[in-house]
Amino acid sequence: MLVDKTATTFVAGHRGLAGSAIWRRLETEGWTDLVGRTQDRLDLLDKPAVDAFFDEVRPQTVVIAAAKVAGIGANDAHPAEFISENLRIQLNLMDAAARTRTPRLLFIGSAVVYPETAPQPITEDRLLTGPLEPANTAYGMAKIAGIAHLQAVRREHGLAWVSAMPTNLYGPGANFAPGRSHVVPSMVRRYVEAVEDGMTTVTHWGSGRPRRDVLHIDDLASAVAHLLERYDDDSPVNVGTGTDHTIAEMADLVAQAAGYTGQTGWDTSHPDGTARRLLDITRLTATGWQPKIGLDEGLTSTVAWYRQHRSQARA
Repeated sequence: MLVDKTATTFVAGHRGLAGSAIWRRLETEGWTDLVGRTQDRLDLLDKPAVDAFFDEVRPQTVVIAAAKVAGIGANDAHPAEFISENLRIQLNLMDAAARTRTPRLLFIGSAVVYPETAPQPITEDRLLTGPLEPANTAYGMAKIAGIAHLQAVRREHGLAWVSAMPTNLYGPGANFAPGRSHVVPSMVRRYVEAVEDGMTTVTHWGSGRPRRDVLHIDDLASAVAHLLERYDDDSPVNVGTGTDHTIAEMADLVAQAAGYTGQTGWDTSHPDGTARRLLDITRLTATGWQPKIGLDEGLTSTVAWYRQHRSQARA
């Protein structure tokens, strides 16, 4: 056991897709002193405010789920914004946690830290072995800096900090906004709207041929809780399902879940991104964790959630 579930645990970004799921999971597993702060109460870009928070609260465990995230289009259009904000969030949180000697910290990165041409499935030792996918380079470099920062703290201060690299995420609480959502949430929105509006054609970006491993957010949350209790190593650990599908295959499944019976088109004037991204999850499964939510089940529940909560969803 590497953590005390009764000690104060700060989930940074607890209202976001990852953070809210992690908060729910930790509550379910008996963590009794969870702390979160909305942006109006604590701006993570404000270093003095973050320092004051750590001095006051002194969390014993920190989960960094806070980040500026979006789909490939937004990352490609606003790279300076993504690298700047993510670097500052990470620096402020890790500097404050190191200064107050927070004994346990988990940093959530991203699969885009790996080279565009990395052999598949991608193992953790492929980090820093080649250039990143161009549209996601700024965001990916910020996440790589977070891994390096964490490893430096481990080496210099001996603190049990770890990092997890999840694949593409989807599920309740995702960002469904046009131009800012990831692949599955964007499909959910388009197909649900198409059914409501009686549309007979839905068009997605790219060719539909790239392959992706997509992970339900509740599986990420269970992996984070598992890692906090069982994992203590310098290397980041991949979090995924170990299985991938083409974007076109996922589109068909989302269309079925939404009840859409029209045509699906592909706009190849927009980028595909990396041809294939499948994470090797051997390191994680060796610790006793397995994903639980199948793609059909996860997509069906996500479509149902979006329909029920559409007025509150980020869209």
